[in-house]
Parts: sequence; C-alpha cells; structure tokens
Amino acid sequence: SPAAARLRPVYPLTEGITSRQIEGLVACAMEQLLPQLPEVLPEAQRTALQLLPRRAALRAVHQPKDLAEAAAARRRLIFEELFFMQLGLLRLRQSVREKSAPALCGGTGLDFFASLPFAPTKAQLRAAEEGLRDLAKPVPMRRLLQGDVGSGKTAVAAALLEQAAQSGWQAALMAPTELLARQHCETLAKLFARRSLAPVLLTGSIPAAQKRKIKAGLRTGSIPLVVGTHALLQKDVAFARLGLAVVDEQHRFGVEQRSLLEEAGAGQPSPHVLVMSATPIPRSLALFVFGDLDISVLDELPPGRTPVETYAVTSALRARAYRYVAKHLEQGRQGYVVCPRVEDEGESELTAATQFAAQLQADWLRGYSVGLLHGRCKPKQKEEVMRAFAAGEIQLLVSTTVIEVGVDVPNAVIMVIENAERFGLSQLHQLRGRVGRGGGRATCILISDAENEEARRRLELMKETNDGFVIAREDLRLRGPGDFFGRRQHGLPQFKLADLLEDSALLPAAKEAALAVFQEDPSLAAPEHRQLRAEVERMMEA
Repeated sequence: SPAAARLRPVYPLTEGITSRQIEGLVACAMEQLLPQLPEVLPEAQRTALQLLPRRAALRAVHQPKDLAEAAAARRRLIFEELFFMQLGLLRLRQSVREKSAPALCGGTGLDFFASLPFAPTKAQLRAAEEGLRDLAKPVPMRRLLQGDVGSGKTAVAAALLEQAAQSGWQAALMAPTELLARQHCETLAKLFARRSLAPVLLTGSIPAAQKRKIKAGLRTGSIPLVVGTHALLQKDVAFARLGLAVVDEQHRFGVEQRSLLEEAGAGQPSPHVLVMSATPIPRSLALFVFGDLDISVLDELPPGRTPVETYAVTSALRARAYRYVAKHLEQGRQGYVVCPRVEDEGESELTAATQFAAQLQADWLRGYSVGLLHGRCKPKQKEEVMRAFAAGEIQLLVSTTVIEVGVDVPNAVIMVIENAERFGLSQLHQLRGRVGRGGGRATCILISDAENEEARRRLELMKETNDGFVIAREDLRLRGPGDFFGRRQHGLPQFKLADLLEDSALLPAAKEAALAVFQEDPSLAAPEHRQLRAEVERMMEA
C-alpha cells in the first residue's frame, strides 16, 4: 500500500510503546498545533537561503515525501537552532556592553615582560596587547585566552592583573581547584618577584582567622590581588573595587558563573573578565560557541619546550615500559602513572589504585618512593601528596584522578597512562602536558590493548602530533560538541538537531541572519519578533 511504502520516522522508544503509536500521536499533535505555529525567521533571510517554511519543515521532518524533503526539513530546523543561539549570544554581549567598567590604564603595560627572566613569545605579546587595550576602555572586557598546554597563558594574565592593581583597582584570579589556585599563586609570586605586587591566596583550607583577615582586606581594598577557587564568587566575599577577574579553565566556568561577575555591588562598575582555556578549539567554532567573548589565541610555544615523545604499546610491553620509567627515576627524575578511574566508585577504586601502586613498588619500581592520589583522597591529603611530589620527596606519582591541569613539576619527565583508550583525546593531551615542563626531553607511554578502530586511531594521533588544536578538532569530530564541552560546564544551550561541527557550513549564514535582525531590533521588542524573542529566551535558559 502507498502508506506502507512511504518513508517512516524512527522514534526512540520505551517499553510498551511502538514507533507506530508515536507516529500516530505525532500526526495528531501536528494536526492540532501546526496551524497555530508562527514563522520565526525573517522572510528575506528564509527566501535568500532557500529554507522551507517552519510548518512545512516540521511536517516534513516527521512525514517526508522523500529523502530530499527530509534533508531540506532538517536543514531548516538546524539553521533555526543556530540562528536562535547566535541571537541569544548577541543579546548577552549587548547586555555586557551596556554596562560600564573602570578604564584601567594607569599601569606600565607591556613593560611587565621586560622584568621577566625569559623572553615572551610574539603570541604572548599580541594577546597581552589585546587585553591591555580592552582594559583601558570603560566597557567591560570579556575575552577568552586560548592556548595549548605550556603556551604561557599565566604570564599574559599577570600583565593584565598588574595593570589593574597599578590603576588602583583590585584583581582576582579564580581556578577550578585548590591545588591549581595554590599553584597559580606561586607562579604569580615568581612572575611578580621583581615587581611590587604580591598575590594573596584564599581557599577553603586556609585557617579561619587568616580567612577573616583576608576577607576584611578585600572589603577595605588593602589587598590588591587575590588568588582562589570559584568560592571567591560567594556572597561573603566582598571587594572594595574589583576591576579585573581572571578565570582559569573556561570550560568549567559557564555563562551562568560569568553572569555572577556581572553582579558587581550596587552603583559599582562591572569588572573586566579574562577567561583562560587550555582546551584549544578551532577558531571558527570558538567564535560561535563563545560568541559573548572576544578571543585571543596563543599559537606558539615558548622556546625550549620540546614536543613530548609519545609511544603507544600493548600490555605485553608493560614490564619494559616500567623498566624505562625506573631508568629515569634512577637519574633523579620524576614521573607519573595515570590509571583510569574505576567506574564503580568507592572501595573498588581505592583498592585497585592501592594494589597497583603496591605492585609497582614490589616489582618493577622496588626501592623508589611512590605516592598515590585517588578519588577518595581528602583535599588536604591530596595537597600533601602533591606538595611532597613537587618537593621531590615522592619520585613517582600514581594517580586515578586526572592530575590537575596546570600542575607544574619541572623535574617530571616521564608518564605512563594505563588503559589509555578510556580517556578522551583532549584529556590525554592535557595529561601529557604535565611532563617536560622544565624543558628538555620528556616521554609519554600509552598502554592499551583496545582493538576497536576508533581507540586505535586516537592513540595513533597522540603519537603523531603534540598540537592541541589538531587534537581538539579530532576530539570534537569523534565525540561531538555536547560531550566535548560538557553541558553542565559551559552553560550553552542544548541543540535538538544541530551539531556545531557537522553543521559548521551553516554557521556563517546563521550568524549573518542573526546580526541583521539584531541590528534592526536589539531587544526583539517589535510585535513581529515577539515569538522569536520567546524562542531565543527559552533556548538560552534551557
């Protein structure tokens, strides 16, 4: 029969419901609701891009005459999602631009780099210049600083932090964990060693009396520079005059948290915000995903950073790999062993990690000091192990938790990653970036018995390149943007159909169409934009 021969949709099912039943319900819903559904795309753009009308697209995506009509329907609905998102980001950016910020132009700017014991890269100078230019304007800076592991983002941030402090305003650097906050504080103290600025650390583990003192200093303005976790955004932390906030690891700090920074005290100007990320993503995509931010890219590594030599081997070569690790420890060097977290949290992870560390010490690494970090370590315990490792008291660190991005132990030159197929590409690249931070030769050995093609391809790519941008592009392709960015972290809307990578050809047109509407009616207040405004707000809040 003709009905049986036509294309049929395939719906995700649950027990007790058939695809036919859903098909019937959808047909019924369309009958009642489609006639009431308004068109939301401006007619001029819709015709220019040869997009189906909205009602026709929704009908055809469920009941297409043929594959060509199904593809045209998908294209229209995907474009619509990208268009809504772009409009949402334009409105977000506009709301920031309408705020005022302090013009921070009282510092010595790029002179900061002259006081450092190393020469900055051209990329660092360019990024610092872009940031300093933004700081001098009376509108809030919203800039993303993207750079691969070891590209020198902290030095760029330091130049801007100093500019804020020298202009008589306070500055704050926020990191996702205590460990990283402590490390940033130490790095900044070194960078400012020849300057008159000293960072103060505020984290959960600081004694209560000291905490009270620091919070009082922030309230009165006597502390110009503070480093801490996102706890710095809590209600009980008040700044006298916060001029600049630098946020590390952008992907863990979404649009929602950024908006907290907008809420400066009543009558207070908004602080400038610099967000840093060591997860490089292709620039075209970054401009779309972080449409409310301007972008600076650090695309060169400081001289002396040699690529980490990477090998992928099977467990048959495990003994040889650990003998190679022992050789490095014998020479006074340090190393990491990373095991994936055990899915079943609790005792099993602790037992597996403890047994593995004990086995290493009893067997291939007898006589060397081995430290252990696992998911059940208390923060204080974790800090203590990391401190001992950084001080050289522990030679090999076995870790089941991902070693924090940014943790810097220059003497660590070798890493073994067990069951490497269980980690994402960008994660493997971040981990590998923990070794070789003191310059010179460093090695990463990926151990995996995985036989599926995708896992093998990931490991091959790790061997072939140390370029984070190449790796991120492939990771995006393999995992899709939803998993890559992590919905809860980046605060971006979820798409029903659009895929930022697969549908990137439609991005420029969606951006252009959104800009045309936005320039004509930024608040989407016109009667013909009422429905569009509702759709955009719904998507940005989802």
